[in-house]
Amino acid sequence: MPISRSPYTAFATLLATSGQPVSPAELHGLLLGRSCAGAGFEPEPWIADAAELLGESLPENLRQALIGLQEMVRGELTGADMAVVVLLPADDVPLAERALALGQWCQGFLDGFGMTIGDEALSAEAIEVLQDLASIAQVQGALEESEDGESDYMEVMEYLRVAPLLLFTECGKTAPAQSKPSLH
Repeated sequence: MPISRSPYTAFATLLATSGQPVSPAELHGLLLGRSCAGAGFEPEPWIADAAELLGESLPENLRQALIGLQEMVRGELTGADMAVVVLLPADDVPLAERALALGQWCQGFLDGFGMTIGDEALSAEAIEVLQDLASIAQVQGALEESEDGESDYMEVMEYLRVAPLLLFTECGKTAPAQSKPSLH
């Protein structure tokens, strides 16, 4: 069986070699949550928030990887594709491990969103999405290694590809677009 070199695995390896006990899923969820809540895309505040989770001294390779992850998230949230790639283990990983990472991602998202949004009022739709994420974070052990379990997991994944966009649309504060000269 070949060794999986998914982005998740590569990031997990980087975190492990840097002595970080945090999962890539939780870290990505934290980043996406704070971004959707309006934290913006400047690297230093993101690095500061990540350092709170990871510890104060980040090796340069990890720092650069975190900035790259943020650039990826910026592209997804501000691009035209209307979908987010959730950083989770590959499909060939046992469902129990993927479900655990899914719960960690949701928890990271909720933490990042909550620490950024503060007490700002949210729409009923946004509250419903956050409640869904809280529920998903709790089901990690409930998915069974079966066809139905796989189907449930895939449904949740599809939901997570679009749900953050609703929150970003409502709460995200993107940097103003660079002005383009108008043609008359």
